[in-house]
Amino acid sequence: MSHVGSSARMTAIVCHGPKDYRVEEVSRPEPGDREVVLKIVACGICASDCKCWSGARMFWAGQTPWVKPPVIPGHEFFGIVESLGTNAEEHFGVKAGDRVIAEQIVPCDKCRYCREGKYWMCEVHNIFGFQRQVADGGMAEYMRLPPTSRVHIIPESISLDDAAIIEPLACAIHTVQRGDIQLADVVVIAGAGPLGLMMAQVARLKTPKKLVVIDLEDQRLELARKFGADITINPKQQDPIEVVRELTGGYGCDVYIETTGVPAGVTQGLEIIRKLGRFVEFSVFGEETSADWSIIGDRKELDVRGAHLGPYCYPIAIDLLERGLVTSKGIVTHRYGLEDWDTAVRKAYGTESIKVLMQPGFKAEGQSISR
Repeated sequence: MSHVGSSARMTAIVCHGPKDYRVEEVSRPEPGDREVVLKIVACGICASDCKCWSGARMFWAGQTPWVKPPVIPGHEFFGIVESLGTNAEEHFGVKAGDRVIAEQIVPCDKCRYCREGKYWMCEVHNIFGFQRQVADGGMAEYMRLPPTSRVHIIPESISLDDAAIIEPLACAIHTVQRGDIQLADVVVIAGAGPLGLMMAQVARLKTPKKLVVIDLEDQRLELARKFGADITINPKQQDPIEVVRELTGGYGCDVYIETTGVPAGVTQGLEIIRKLGRFVEFSVFGEETSADWSIIGDRKELDVRGAHLGPYCYPIAIDLLERGLVTSKGIVTHRYGLEDWDTAVRKAYGTESIKVLMQPGFKAEGQSISR
């Protein structure tokens, strides 16, 4: 475990099990050969972190849970290079004082997928903040980056909040790319959480014919319109299927991106999409989803595509943020110090926040950020 073997101490959030996350003083990590230690600036709370905390079945099922506690959570982090192990400066191309981010996955660099350049589908599949044997996550004052980490430098011109959304933005970019959006397409994004709102910004850059965003929260739909959505739909007020069919002459949308993380988002998408359409699934689900698979084949011959992580998209995310083409404004809504984890995770689990950041040393409890 990365925080073993150091005499120096630090504050960290430690996951011991479902709803058993504790603020603890632990050993501060030290870099080994070709390793870097970061001083964490910020770490976002992801929907997967919330589902892990709540004990969702996908994280804790069976005798060999994917999450292996005790572990320091957090994969939406960035920080400043604090110390470098032997050969680390040459290995990563970074130096002390650089602002950097590491991709969320820690590839093995040995399996079939890693050897083929598809490192994001690594068979071992260790991700920061979930499996303790490789590396802890970023909800701490410091964290260690192992030798196989994919590290990127963040320009100083990028603000703290923008830097904090690079990880989910990279995922959003990959998802939109999987949709293969064309100029004449009607695109529907289901879910206007942090990822959906970033996808809306990226999808708008593809200039589709119409961009539609669906969500149950009017405040989030208002933000989606600011980010370029042509039409927003609240299912509590309108039937999304009827609205989209009317918009498309009865056919349905060309591309449907599912990012709600609930079963209804899937079944809705299978109905709302046209024949020969492209259905992109990104979400992390806390429960199993059932659907009529005959829709996929016999009725519509859909192209169903998954989207996982943000491979090769971090440099794109950094560039879009640096050019001001994508923003965190309105998405980052709350920030907390590590000591306020219990409040922060409950805030992140609710609908009044969008993106909650954990910032070591932040003192104002849960300061809400003006939208």
